[in-house]
Amino acid sequence: MLTDIEIARQAQMKPITEIADKLGVLPEELEQYGHYKAKINDAFLNRMADRPDAKLILVTAINPTPAGEGKTTTTVGLGMAMEKLGHKTVIALREPSLGPVFGVKGGAAGGGYAQVVPMEDINLHFTGDFHAITAANNLLCALIDNHLQQGNALQIDPRRILFGRVTDTNDRALRNVVIGLGKKVDGVPREDHFMITVASEVMAILCLAADLEDLKNRLGNILVAYKYDNSPVYARDLNAQGSMATLLKDAIKPNLVQTLENTPAIIHGGPFANIAHGCNSVRATKLAMKLGDYAITEAGFGADLGAEKFLDIKCRFAGLAPSAIVLVATVRALKYNGGVPKTELKTEDVEALRRGGVNLEAHIENLKQYGVPVVVAVNRFDTDSQAELDEVAAICERCGADFALSDVFARGGDGGLELAEKVVAACEKPSDFKLLYDDELSIKEKIECIAKNIYGAKGVKFDAAASKAIAEIEALDESYKKFPVCMAKTQYSLSDDATKLGRPTVFEITVREVRLSAGAGFVVVLTGAVMTMPGLPKVPAADRIDVDGEGNITGLF
Repeated sequence: MLTDIEIARQAQMKPITEIADKLGVLPEELEQYGHYKAKINDAFLNRMADRPDAKLILVTAINPTPAGEGKTTTTVGLGMAMEKLGHKTVIALREPSLGPVFGVKGGAAGGGYAQVVPMEDINLHFTGDFHAITAANNLLCALIDNHLQQGNALQIDPRRILFGRVTDTNDRALRNVVIGLGKKVDGVPREDHFMITVASEVMAILCLAADLEDLKNRLGNILVAYKYDNSPVYARDLNAQGSMATLLKDAIKPNLVQTLENTPAIIHGGPFANIAHGCNSVRATKLAMKLGDYAITEAGFGADLGAEKFLDIKCRFAGLAPSAIVLVATVRALKYNGGVPKTELKTEDVEALRRGGVNLEAHIENLKQYGVPVVVAVNRFDTDSQAELDEVAAICERCGADFALSDVFARGGDGGLELAEKVVAACEKPSDFKLLYDDELSIKEKIECIAKNIYGAKGVKFDAAASKAIAEIEALDESYKKFPVCMAKTQYSLSDDATKLGRPTVFEITVREVRLSAGAGFVVVLTGAVMTMPGLPKVPAADRIDVDGEGNITGLF
């Protein structure tokens, strides 16, 4: 059996100019990065401003398990299948982070015969967007510390600097650090913190900005610190927004690539859904909606995280409304949720699947609250029995969701035709998209709304530090009270406890920390033990990745 990278290397890629030409992108609207990847600049969007938007399809999944669900694979395969049915389709995905690529999860370009290519480029440095985000973020940090060194005219309290440094690799040793040690010329000693780049506010800003001017304004609105008199300091007070935006002037342009079957794909931005808002850029999604008749996008991790944030944050800001939602599941993952160990998932166990099926039920019910038709896509494995598949179909029928099998991993677009037909039909059904909560609710009320209506919690416990932070945010500016909330929570459970599988009941969500992302336009809420800087596993993926003297990479998924 071929590995993902071996399959990708056999792809008959077309020059990116040919893919762009098929979409109606003019040569002057395309900025090439080699033969097979390019950025599309604002000239195209400006020219297509009056063109009707495509129907938007969101792909999400149940809570992830070690058994795998295949959300990105399904997204890619669905796009290829819809093209086979004669529908002009464009896929919009997030860019992979180097953190999971070299850590535990691996790449994020799909799998099997449902991949976006060039897979190696996409999973590594791609077009340099993440490096630009890292540089812009850390430039602001350098400006803060330089201001302290050069006399601190703004009277910034070093103990209350909120904005920290980032890197796009998992490095737990950088979570809490002390900087400025050494001689007087080495800077002011203080505590600092690192996050992974995909969790940074700069990443969120890039993904939510409408254009370069909006990007610059949002960067200026980043709350970086408090003064000794407790008044706020923003990035614009340090004149940082112009230089930061300069570093991001190319990164804000969406990237065009293709699938193994030459279906166009836009890949841009990549915030994690468990610790950030989990969606590709607004610009990428809107571009995809101008390029085709159907635009398929995905949201990170489980529907309780990625889909909720796509719907309540991204759609709220961008004025988007999906026509259908695809919820990805596998028989193996449902059995794992039902208590079956990973080593025994190949054995038929309808009763365990029935127990774990409550996780699927919860996600279907949650998504239906948004008023959009739901289609459940089951990624099929050879070990799935007909009795198990019949049980999943029965769960979907009880919950009022359509059901389709998907075999895109093994068969590419041909393996997704049934799913594509169901999704196209769902897009024609009545849809009444609505947000989960209103802007006018308080920050605590929004948190409680998500915890109760999406996670199924009986309530929310706010630590003293979190309650104090919320009070400070609401007192800082009246407009901050209307911000949506971005929940940081374990992806493995509907609760904030990763060990509680299935559909937990009678639990509380514990909010331990609350941060204002004034530039992004939302409030970040940290729950349970979730961390914004992951660590490497005992045997990281980096152990098996290598390159030979001719530049051939091995071990990359």
